[in-house]
Amino acid sequence: MTEYVSGRRLFRVVQFQPSHRQLMLWSEALAVDETTTRVEVWIAHVELMFLKPYYRDGLHVRRATAAEFAELRERHGLAEKDAEWTWMLAPDDGSFVVGGQPSWREAEYALMDRESLFDFSKPWPPAYPAQWGEVG
Repeated sequence: MTEYVSGRRLFRVVQFQPSHRQLMLWSEALAVDETTTRVEVWIAHVELMFLKPYYRDGLHVRRATAAEFAELRERHGLAEKDAEWTWMLAPDDGSFVVGGQPSWREAEYALMDRESLFDFSKPWPPAYPAQWGEVG
């Protein structure tokens, strides 16, 4: 999958672990946006990020275009090798992450055990219905 588009969901930054360089964004099931699933987006090996705490209109995770990367490279002093690992998070707002390949997981909120879908101590796929993929 070359990109992940979530639609009009509220996402928030829920965790960044500096020691492991891992970023997690979640969208909970909400009555206001008529969703019944939780979506989690996980990015490891984070080198640099420019984020908003909330994304009210969902996420659109994709690799930065050549023009976007050129601007980010000039502004932030990125190395040319970072072009392959620079991910835009939302259209036209400048949010980006330089890091590993983003992964996403989604499951019905009522079925899941309320812990992270990226709990690596548990087997995947889970016993309940879920969807998942990687960007890139």
